[in-house]
Amino acid sequence: MTGASVPRPYPVKWERTLVLRDGSRIYVRPIRPDDEPQIKWLLEHTSGRDLRFRFFTTVKVFTHEFLAALTNLDYSRAMAFVAFDESGKEILGVVRLHSDDGHQSGEFAILLRSDSRGRGLGWAMMNLMIEYGRSEGLKQITGQVLCENRPMLAMCRELGFQIHVNPEERDVYEATLTLEDQPAA
Repeated sequence: MTGASVPRPYPVKWERTLVLRDGSRIYVRPIRPDDEPQIKWLLEHTSGRDLRFRFFTTVKVFTHEFLAALTNLDYSRAMAFVAFDESGKEILGVVRLHSDDGHQSGEFAILLRSDSRGRGLGWAMMNLMIEYGRSEGLKQITGQVLCENRPMLAMCRELGFQIHVNPEERDVYEATLTLEDQPAA
């Protein structure tokens, strides 16, 4: 996610195994174009409510173009981490971070499979995304959260994000985490 538009190769150094709060292990790695079928499966097996929390609208059709936009990234400007069960076969969620043109700020989004919540997966994914943002030299990370998504708002607060009502959309909160002056994780 540098200011240059030179594409980066697949960042293998970000592949890792994480241990969740419940003791289970997950395999996390940067997204690849060949993840399109898994992302489609994830979207098809996520509740309408959770999809609305992620996309702010009801999404029912997942076209190739839509899925390609989610899985084909320029790693110099964006990162998405996909989480799988320990075997690496069953997808559990995805977190994304896109930097602005000046490479000062990044915007995050996260989607977890509805039946994988409550185990610490969101925490693990968000912490990895924050670690990545710090490693890239971003000064802040922001995200938009629907006001009814109370678990996400609570997690953001506990992670140190400042929460403010979006003046243009009163049902949306802006979550902002300042990375400057914070030690790397």
